[in-house]
Amino acid sequence: MSKTLFERIIDREIEADIVWENERIIAFNDISPQAPTHILIVPKKVISSLNELEEEDRDLIGEMFIVAKNIAEEKGISENGYRTIFNTNDYGGQTVYHLHLHLIGGRKMTWPPG
Repeated sequence: MSKTLFERIIDREIEADIVWENERIIAFNDISPQAPTHILIVPKKVISSLNELEEEDRDLIGEMFIVAKNIAEEKGISENGYRTIFNTNDYGGQTVYHLHLHLIGGRKMTWPPG
């Protein structure tokens, strides 16, 4: 099976504008931003979607949200607010089948989103 786009970024086969990284998670700017700040927070463990989560992934998912909060503070969007989103499968808008959390901010969000 071929690597996803995100696996190729994690393996440094494709360049990305990385804003944060540790041994379990990488975060980089989205190449098609939907707001002034649009960062993807991606676990290095391959999980294709939320539907594939296991109990053992609980801490990893929690860490992804802590990373989102910290990046939002660093980017100066935490006070006004931001949105975090997991898209799941085709109807949910998922286009890369490697779990990722969108951190979107820097403008007023609307509801419903789409």
